[in-house]
Amino acid sequence: MILGMKLPGVTSDRVILGAVLTAIFWLLMSAASSSSSRVVDLELVLAVDSSASVDFAEFNSQIRGLAEAWRNPDLADLIAAGPTGRVAVTVMEWSSDGAQTVVIPWTEIASATDANNLADEIDNLVRHIAGGATSIAAALEFAIDLFADNHFDGFRQVIDVSGDGYNNTGGDLAAIRRHAGAAGITINGLAIENDLQNLSDYYRKHVIVGPAAFVETATDYRSYMLAIKRKLLREIGDVPLS
Repeated sequence: MILGMKLPGVTSDRVILGAVLTAIFWLLMSAASSSSSRVVDLELVLAVDSSASVDFAEFNSQIRGLAEAWRNPDLADLIAAGPTGRVAVTVMEWSSDGAQTVVIPWTEIASATDANNLADEIDNLVRHIAGGATSIAAALEFAIDLFADNHFDGFRQVIDVSGDGYNNTGGDLAAIRRHAGAAGITINGLAIENDLQNLSDYYRKHVIVGPAAFVETATDYRSYMLAIKRKLLREIGDVPLS
């Protein structure tokens, strides 16, 4: 070959070969990533209000109610009846903008024993956030990010947010709500009407999103235990609105 002469088609063939190899590489990476994720029926974020309007007795009522709900044998039966028979759950606290934290990392629940172990973990929680404003917007934004790279691949992704007040700080709640809806994430609410009797209506209009999204109401913290049990049974069983 004369120095400097290019054989016809060599450059284009190399480009094509490079493109093919790149495509194969990304397909392999995608398959590896997919295989490393555990398929579950539901990925569920439980977001517990820890703002200034929630005193320690009220916070403990939320925790006790949540723990008792997971001890309900009906919950374990619903999980077992699902296509995969397992769900993934994480628990977070939230208050003002920038004040959110995971208190129980993503955990797989596939049996009554798993559910009871989670209940024990919840029962032993120590409050991590004490006080602050009420930023439902920041709580939801934080919760949405928890679904990324959590090593679970759920048929449904749900954020279960409990609170006793209106959003009063943080980002654009409407925009974050739209973002969740566009991503296929359902947001359900548990409105604790301890001080605000119309809070359920506010949650319906401004917080929840998704085709089967709903609001459960607790008239006060004493009724929270029954309300959260009803809510979890409905979320895990994917019971549609009547």
